[in-house]
Amino acid sequence: MALAGVPALTSSAWAATLKDGRWCNPALGYFPSGGHYGAPRGSSSHAGQDVTNSTGTAVYAAAAGTVIRRGTAVVPGRTGNGLVISHGSGRYTYYGHLSVFRVSLNATVAAGQWIADMGATGNVTGPHLHFETHSGALGTTVNPVSYLAARGVDLGGGWSTIDPGAVGATVKAVQHLITQRGTTLVADGDYGSVSVNAVKKFQAARGLVADGQVGPKTWASLVYSLKQGSSGAHVRGLQTALNKRSAGIAVDGDFGSVTNSAVRTYQSVNRLVVDGVAGPKTWAAAVG
Repeated sequence: MALAGVPALTSSAWAATLKDGRWCNPALGYFPSGGHYGAPRGSSSHAGQDVTNSTGTAVYAAAAGTVIRRGTAVVPGRTGNGLVISHGSGRYTYYGHLSVFRVSLNATVAAGQWIADMGATGNVTGPHLHFETHSGALGTTVNPVSYLAARGVDLGGGWSTIDPGAVGATVKAVQHLITQRGTTLVADGDYGSVSVNAVKKFQAARGLVADGQVGPKTWASLVYSLKQGSSGAHVRGLQTALNKRSAGIAVDGDFGSVTNSAVRTYQSVNRLVVDGVAGPKTWAAAVG
C-alpha cells in the first residue's frame, strides 16, 4: 500500500527501478573505523552504519513514512535517543544517538525532512548517527550502505542517482536545471519521456553517456554555482532541493536574502563551508 502523500510510480513504459527518487541521504559525514554493518560487537554484530560528524549536524528522513517510535532505547539493544520510521511494506529505518528530536511520535514525514540532530547519547565514543535499514520486518536489518546505493543514494554524502520513472522533488530540481539549460520543462516531479529525452539531449551535447540516468557526472555538468543576486530556473532548482531538506522558502527563482539565509543555514547544519554560495558540494548534499 502506498503511503499517504507519496506519489505512486508513473505508469510509463520505463523499466522498474529502485533509483526512483524516493530515498535520500540521512546525514553528511564520514564512516568511522569499525562502524560498518556487521562489525563485531561482543557476542553480536553491528546492525547499522555509523556516520560521524559533530553534535548538532542535521539528520533527515531517508524516505517518506511515519514515526512509529521515538525516545530512548526504542529498539532492543540500542542505547540513547532514537527514532524509527515505517516506510510501509515491511521497511523501516532507525536513527540512533540523537541529541535533539525535530518530529513527534506518529508524525508523517517526507523524504529529506529534517527529523533530528546528530548526537552522542547512549553508549558511544563520540557524536555520530547510527543508521539502520530494516527490510521485511522491524528487527531484520540489512546493510544500509548497499541498501541505499541500490536506491541511488550515497550514504554519508555524494550525488544521487535517479532513473527514468523517478518522482519527487529531486526530479523537479532536474527539470528546473534543464529549463535553465534551454529546454523548457514542466516541473511536475515526474521523470517521464519528455524530461528523459531532454536530459539525454543535454548528456549527448556534453559528451556524456546519453542514457537519461541523472548520476554524479550528469549532476556535476548540470548544476550551476549560485549566490545572492542570481535569478532564473536554476535558482528554482536550488530552492526546490533546499525545500526537500525543510527550508520552507518560496520557489520564485530569486536568490535574494531569504534564499541566501536558507543556503547558509543548510550549510551550517550540515557542517559545510558557510559562504552562502551554492557550489557543487552544497548541491550534492541537497540532492543526495
